[in-house]
Amino acid sequence: MNTTTTPYVDGFIAAVPTANKSEFIEHARAAAEVFKEFGAQRVVESWEDDVPEGEVTSFSMAVKRKDDESVVFSWIEWLSKAIRDVAMQKVMEDPRLQMDVSSMPFDGKRLIYGGFESIMTM
Repeated sequence: MNTTTTPYVDGFIAAVPTANKSEFIEHARAAAEVFKEFGAQRVVESWEDDVPEGEVTSFSMAVKRKDDESVVFSWIEWLSKAIRDVAMQKVMEDPRLQMDVSSMPFDGKRLIYGGFESIMTM
């Protein structure tokens, strides 16, 4: 498949202290502005609402969610992987997103992320 014309998605799940929901939304909004400035088509942040516990695997288990945390499921849509690759380099260097790990509203060590080539959109 031609990666210059295939839509691309970065996906994320994280455990966020439930008490930090407002702080997380502010953090996500600021980051979304930067991602969109560098070419993201859409940034979606979703807060846990109906996330069942699994017996073998689940979102909660994947991020090692604690009792006082909620699962966040997020994604960024790009026109192509090539656009995303250029943008991510700029995002990582952007001073607006340079923060001390201790000031983040969640534990970044338990953030799960990956890039995905779109195979179907309806």
